[in-house]
Amino acid sequence: MRLALLGCGTVGSEVVRLLHSQSADLTARIGAPLEIAGIAVRRIGRDRGELPVDPAVFTSDPLDLVKRDDIDVVVECVGGIEPARSWLVEALRTGKSVVTANKALLAEDGGALHDAAAQGGGDLYYEAAVAGAIPLLRPLRESLHGDRVTQVTGIVNGTTNFILSAMDSTGAGFAEALAEATDLGYAEADPTADVEGFDAAAKAAILASLAFHTRVGAADVHREGITEVTAADVASAKAMGCTIKLLCIAARGTAADGRETVSVRVHPAMIPLTHPLASVGDAFNAVFVEAEAAGQLMFYGPGAGGAPTASAVLGDVVAVSRNRLAGVRAASESAYADLPVRPMGEALTRYHISLDVTDRPGVLAAVAGVFAQHKVSIATVRQGTAGSGVAGRDEDADLVIVTHVAPDAALAATVQALRGLDAVRSVASVLRVEGSA
Repeated sequence: MRLALLGCGTVGSEVVRLLHSQSADLTARIGAPLEIAGIAVRRIGRDRGELPVDPAVFTSDPLDLVKRDDIDVVVECVGGIEPARSWLVEALRTGKSVVTANKALLAEDGGALHDAAAQGGGDLYYEAAVAGAIPLLRPLRESLHGDRVTQVTGIVNGTTNFILSAMDSTGAGFAEALAEATDLGYAEADPTADVEGFDAAAKAAILASLAFHTRVGAADVHREGITEVTAADVASAKAMGCTIKLLCIAARGTAADGRETVSVRVHPAMIPLTHPLASVGDAFNAVFVEAEAAGQLMFYGPGAGGAPTASAVLGDVVAVSRNRLAGVRAASESAYADLPVRPMGEALTRYHISLDVTDRPGVLAAVAGVFAQHKVSIATVRQGTAGSGVAGRDEDADLVIVTHVAPDAALAATVQALRGLDAVRSVASVLRVEGSA
């Protein structure tokens, strides 16, 4: 089986090394040897260490490489939307199988890749696109096909999980925890894709598409990052017996007209310490799947890094190579359900709201009245007092309110109305609360 490798960075280099070190086992598993027929890179002369590969296989023309008739499988480790999309569509349309770790492309235009695969008759595998080495997508795509998945909740970005774990364990603020993550190599020089939730949103779209047999794109995912999470938020979560995680949540639901829908969102949330995801620390990933017959399933492990991601890539290479030798292809994309994506305002969730209010009689009643006006039920109220230090002013009070489940639009409208109350000096923070508590 002749492979074309697009990209030879952190992941691509590990793919080459694993292909070399495990060549005998891979040959036995597939039934034929794997041979790297070409590696497309931006700069051929760049120092890549001692890779066990003939330098003659390097090329700076990826499109020419994927068009070659002698290529069986194209392995893409470049990332980004274009030109990766054009390369992979060309490969798939001409009957080649494709293995990719490109979560951004799959979330942006996975439909184009699936359509090209159906046209050309090859396989499209992408286990490495979500949660690194964790076997997750194939169980959703194959093992759970006889079941009905109701919700997928996950920690799918290692950088943000490291930052939030550090804030929880040390009491540090966001900036300090981000600096530590950068120093240790967990965060990129530009961490925007991670800390603003773009990376997790792309993965959430992929998970929702597989779980609910519906094409879900990145634009369908409600996204919020962790940059506004403070040390005070973390301390408040601890007081409630919770911790804060950046979650991707994809769930089935029912619209007001009775139609089945899906909601897909990424945002920081408090979860109780008893929740299986609460103990997932450092840069690890975990995904919690709920299905009608199988019940609750947990997938956990390293979610990033060259070697773990390369492991998932090679698992896909073995699968598509065996299919080609047998003259078969894997089951095509399952998007028959075509469920509408519910807007964030209709998603059911709970809020944790921290208010800075004046400490005088009637304030709590006024605040409670705002919740009642928007038909949001209050679950708990916690109050503390601290002197304002300003002559002639009332003392400030900290009011922390946790709601019962309500539509997000009603909760957001409640917060907006609270900002207009004379007794409310500021809405200090708003965080969603997920999981049972």
